[in-house]
Amino acid sequence: MHKVIRIGTRDSELALWQANRVQRMLNELEYKTQIVPIKSTGDIILNKPIYELGITGVFTRNLDIALLNNEIDIAVHSMKDVPTILPEGIIQVAVLKRANNSDIIVLKDTEEFFGLKEATIATGSLRRKAMWLNRFPTHTVVDLRGNVNTRLNKLKDNDWNGAIFAAAGLERIGKRPGGAVNLSWMISAPAQGAIMITSLNEDDYIKDACEQLNHYETEVCVSVERDFLHRLEGGCTAPIGAFAYIDDKTKEINFKGVLLSKDGKKKIEVAKTVPLDKHRYLAKDCADYIINRGGKQLIINDINVEEEAGINVFSTKSLSLSQTKLFHNTISSSSSDFIKIRSNRIPSKVVKEPIENVVITSKNGVEALLDNFSKDELNFKNIFCVGRRTKKLIEQKIGSVSYSENNAQKLAEYLSTKLKGQVVTYFCSDIRLDTLPIILSENGVTLNEVEAYKTMYSPIDIKEGVKGVLFYSPSTVESYLQKNTSDKVAFCIGESTAKEARKHFNNVEVAKVPTVESLIELVNLYYV
Repeated sequence: MHKVIRIGTRDSELALWQANRVQRMLNELEYKTQIVPIKSTGDIILNKPIYELGITGVFTRNLDIALLNNEIDIAVHSMKDVPTILPEGIIQVAVLKRANNSDIIVLKDTEEFFGLKEATIATGSLRRKAMWLNRFPTHTVVDLRGNVNTRLNKLKDNDWNGAIFAAAGLERIGKRPGGAVNLSWMISAPAQGAIMITSLNEDDYIKDACEQLNHYETEVCVSVERDFLHRLEGGCTAPIGAFAYIDDKTKEINFKGVLLSKDGKKKIEVAKTVPLDKHRYLAKDCADYIINRGGKQLIINDINVEEEAGINVFSTKSLSLSQTKLFHNTISSSSSDFIKIRSNRIPSKVVKEPIENVVITSKNGVEALLDNFSKDELNFKNIFCVGRRTKKLIEQKIGSVSYSENNAQKLAEYLSTKLKGQVVTYFCSDIRLDTLPIILSENGVTLNEVEAYKTMYSPIDIKEGVKGVLFYSPSTVESYLQKNTSDKVAFCIGESTAKEARKHFNNVEVAKVPTVESLIELVNLYYV
């Protein structure tokens, strides 16, 4: 029986374009397919923590987990984002024919600034920054992160002279500006412009299907580039460029690579050509050339400088060991619970009679109820809640959930249409947002609030040198500010938390989904 091949992808415009291309190619081979956008890390239902399986890629981690959890059959990646070592059980099954591998600069005005002493360029790439500063040492390079559309909008909204992009990304979604300039002197990232497909090693049906999409020449070239990267990088982040191509006339493979210091002041280059059938040791020979000319010491020196400068972040909620392992190896983290919860005594008369409609907006509310009553005493007909984890706990400990939403505002809007004229019992904290009560009262829903637990502030002074703070609720923001300043980056788990943070912090970042893992991923994307 031929199964439907579930194609996993990130949900950005570019990632979906790439997934749709793979889908079209498989459909042409008469395979049945389905696109599955992966938005969050989700619950890990595995025998080992993800760090033991080697799941490290900032941009690929969610898809790796989805594969291992059998939520998808294949994952489609921009190959330059994929770590050189794949997680245990996951293999590369195909590489599509490479598109334009070049870097380009999208200009704000004209390219006259190339000759000026002062100019400002934006990029989130360590390699691009180092190569630009090597060529234009008096220019300023500022950080630029986000998907393609976000970065284009940031360029438009800032007074930068230009921003550097991968040509393939803009060209695939039809957004390469007419005035963009090819940076022919800039050696691209290993595998830039190539699309990789991964699957589980055990799935022969999927491997047979995807191997038909593989482009041999591209596979050979990117394997050399990634081997070169792996031999130099050794698990450390460094500005490394590598590009290989096959000369159709001579049947030779041409390779050029570069390693730079992060400030661009030092550069070691290599170029080598060998017959195509002799390419096995090409990456090793070129990496050895770089290493023998001081490459390893250059990387070590950069690491030492980084350690002195440090990228330190602080979590206002205690993190587990497995969660701290999710931070990039250049980021150190500390944590403490800035909020402590104490369950209140809830009078038995509150739950003596069956309750028609109940709202619970956090796991603390669930735990407070269970501190006071047994499951059998909680006779709730309809339970409405906020959050995936709250829903999971309710269904494990109390009963089925009628409806859940990601935040209180969306839940309130839903209840306003479904329960107009009815009564809702809300088990909440002594400190809670007004969003849900206001929306319900404005729409004819009567709210019976029961203070199930107390939220107590428990802040500490954080050490100097912390650059970013992770927040999980508006209360954690308020607690933090009792003893600390707002001159940091505020990384917020959701929009409600971000709304409070924006009252005090100039720089606020919000996770895509309200999970600790997604918040840590946001920190990695911001700094690495």
